[in-house]
Amino acid sequence: MPLTEDDDIAELLRSTRTIALVGASDRPSRPSYGVMRTLQMHGYRVFPVNPQITGEHLHGEFVWRELAQIGEPIDLVDIFRNSEKAGEAVDEAIAAGAKAVWMQLGVIDKAAAERAEAAGLKVVMDRCPAIEIPRLGLSRIEPPAT
Repeated sequence: MPLTEDDDIAELLRSTRTIALVGASDRPSRPSYGVMRTLQMHGYRVFPVNPQITGEHLHGEFVWRELAQIGEPIDLVDIFRNSEKAGEAVDEAIAAGAKAVWMQLGVIDKAAAERAEAAGLKVVMDRCPAIEIPRLGLSRIEPPAT
């Protein structure tokens, strides 16, 4: 069952250090552009993923074609794809060993959420971390306890 309780979402955001943003855009008018920058300003390392702009840099980070290429641990995969394509990103997140998937506002794929949960990933659906961080009073992200 996707996380819906504020405490659970806050704990996920507190424990996350790295985020792969699937559907990252180099266009300032696109929501993913601003969300990526907001996440960086809150201390997250964000890996942009977009096959159309692979090899470019976005907000100082190399843009990857797919999750499997990143080669670093991914705590959370933030999915900026429509609901019909979200399942592909969820399956890539599972294969890449991510700890959680976050489907953006309006992105709902219950079957993909079930696959992720069955694989041990935490799931958030139909929410935006850039909205949840200030709403939950997490304006300054503390490093996770080691």
